[in-house]
Amino acid sequence: MKILVVSDTHGKSENLRDAIEIEKPDRIYHLGDGQGVEDNIWMMSQAPVECVCGNCDWGTPLQNEIVLEVGKHVIFLTHGHYYGVNYGYEQIADAARAKGCDVVLYGHTHVPTIDHYGDLVIANPGSISYPRQNSREHTYMTILVDNEGEFKYDLHSLEEYDRTHGN
Repeated sequence: MKILVVSDTHGKSENLRDAIEIEKPDRIYHLGDGQGVEDNIWMMSQAPVECVCGNCDWGTPLQNEIVLEVGKHVIFLTHGHYYGVNYGYEQIADAARAKGCDVVLYGHTHVPTIDHYGDLVIANPGSISYPRQNSREHTYMTILVDNEGEFKYDLHSLEEYDRTHGN
């Protein structure tokens, strides 16, 4: 199974549409600040979608957090702004452990990362619309779930795809 993880699309659906077309995911997780894009994901893909609310998603019925069991893992989906993710992982790690999770997927910072923090994997796909890391590449993440339920995490950029496919 392939999971596409995106965040911080901020109302722009073009790059999200490209990532869906490239990856052809079985599931999609949007980690907030979709600003309406989450309403269109269902039109871009047949994959089941989970979306959480970000700090810019005013007036939305989306939940702030979702906990999912996938394969051998329990995943905590959140935007991250309630947990001080700009300053470290301590608060978000404590919240994840309290919920029985071993994987944290968050957004908010617009900077892609996959880190090990004690017994947790804490990962951020970056932003597919407004990147903030030094390379300024439009990033997303995939998680491949093998037959034993183990995860393989990969960060990707649309620019990387263009470079390797001659676009």
